[in-house]
Amino acid sequence: MTNPIRILVADDHPVVREGLVAILSTQPDFEVVGEAGTGPEAVEQALALQPDVLLLDLEMPEMDGVEVLRRLSQANPAVQVIVFTAFDTDERILGAVQAGARGYLLKGAPRKELFDAVRVVRAGGSLLQPVVASKLLWQVSHQSQASQAETLTPRELEVLRLLAQGLQNKEIAAELVISERTVKFHVSSIMGKLGAGNRTEAVTLAAQQGLIEL
Repeated sequence: MTNPIRILVADDHPVVREGLVAILSTQPDFEVVGEAGTGPEAVEQALALQPDVLLLDLEMPEMDGVEVLRRLSQANPAVQVIVFTAFDTDERILGAVQAGARGYLLKGAPRKELFDAVRVVRAGGSLLQPVVASKLLWQVSHQSQASQAETLTPRELEVLRLLAQGLQNKEIAAELVISERTVKFHVSSIMGKLGAGNRTEAVTLAAQQGLIEL
């Protein structure tokens, strides 16, 4: 028989912790090796016990779950972390995944999903519930768009605002007292940074990202 998957459960609510331990203990290939009720306890127990999987709540006393993840990442233990929480806000999900979580499950998930997550993560995979994955993808894509937008120079933003007013290159050049050739260069750069195929699309994308108001 293969060695059981050693699990550490970290949650600040004793009733929730006990429930998780009871549920996990129904699986013959699982072994709950420890429990933690605070963030520092979770780090301490993870380093001392070296479990295969840490089931971690985000809202922990003294140190939140994301900070626990960061501390463990710095200490570089082999433990794989599954966040098991009631929080489904985009920022919390992204923060946890960026800090090293290999799985993210919302409390209330069916038992089978929890069991599957533990096994998948222990095997080196990662697991996000569909609702979590879609939120994460949305957040990442919007951050990517925002980072592109941030690279627009102040002059490019000026050109963009005039484009949005429907001005042609010649009119923009006169307004900003620069050459028409320089305007063309700026327009080309704006389209490239925004991933737009034409001037109209550039204005539309910029408006969607909050760079300009139509």
